Amino acid sequence: MSRELTEQQAFLVLNALPNIGPITLNRLLEDLGGDPREIFQVGTRRLESVRGVGPAISATISQWTEHFNLEREEERMAKARTVFIPSRDAGYPKLLKEINDPPIGLYRKGTYDFTHPCIAIVGSRRTTLYGQATAKKLGAEFARLGFCVVSGLARGIDTAAHEGALSVGGKTAAVVGSGIDIIYPPENLALYRQIENEGAILSEFPFGRRADRQSFPMRNRVVAGMCEATIVVETDVSGGAMITAKFAGEQGRLLFAVPGRIDQSTSSGCHQLIRDGATLLTGVDDVLSELNYLDGLRPQPIPAKPGSPEAGEDGLTPDEVIVWNCFRGGELLAPDAIAMQTGLPAERVSPTLMMLELKRRIAKRADGTFEARL
Repeated sequence: MSRELTEQQAFLVLNALPNIGPITLNRLLEDLGGDPREIFQVGTRRLESVRGVGPAISATISQWTEHFNLEREEERMAKARTVFIPSRDAGYPKLLKEINDPPIGLYRKGTYDFTHPCIAIVGSRRTTLYGQATAKKLGAEFARLGFCVVSGLARGIDTAAHEGALSVGGKTAAVVGSGIDIIYPPENLALYRQIENEGAILSEFPFGRRADRQSFPMRNRVVAGMCEATIVVETDVSGGAMITAKFAGEQGRLLFAVPGRIDQSTSSGCHQLIRDGATLLTGVDDVLSELNYLDGLRPQPIPAKPGSPEAGEDGLTPDEVIVWNCFRGGELLAPDAIAMQTGLPAERVSPTLMMLELKRRIAKRADGTFEARL
């Protein structure tokens, strides 16, 4: 080895070396005590005693300077305001550590540290107005509830999900299938910068790595792996979102699919997922019921974005004000009674009650009625 590496640098080098998969890298770290510097200090015989490591991999590790320019990478990172987060770092998404083949580290632009649970919203690049509107609405609602909305910055559904989260001042993370310095599609440059400022951009690939058939599935496993649940809004049966859904199922994550028109190919993948056991999604309350956040651990709802149409008195939306006023006299009310009293349709009453409960304004009783909190 031509130079002494810090622990951080050792992680960075290992992550960038070619033809060494994350399973092998994690196995090396585990077998050699967890310190990445040890991998560069032991001899080839010790490296090759680790399952899956042969002469080609041990030679790549021992001759790493021929494969990776560490100084140039560090210069690029500093110029691009990018950090590399090893899997042992507190800022590394916690759930991602649990999958079979987690990246040993992630490049990150932006300061969001994934302290709140994440929800993935993914779908097709070729989408309908219905799909875009649904993804944007779901992105906004989950972000308002305090979730970080995760997607892949692609055209179509991914873009709509990110935009929905940002529209309410929420957090969103984009996981890209290339080096973090490559913005694709190029028309999402402004969105990329907004996510960087208000959330995070993530990649496991070194600077300059172009997206290809291998990198996109690797990206999709990260999207699913870091999230409590994955929601597929629109996709055909061969779309990339189906790969994300497959990873979610294999990783033991919750999987939801939004139904669409039976004559639209853009919904055929969602319908296939529902037939195969994914939960049909009609709204955010379907996900919350599965996650059991209403009765247990839940993220902290964010206030309505200042100046937005949703921002109302005491941080309540117009619908929430209307429903909240029903409880000011101490009444115990069921959802159907609230609908009759306010004139709001049932499909708006249910999520409004959920939001008021998350904001600690009301509480649900054992008999299904609601009352104001003292």
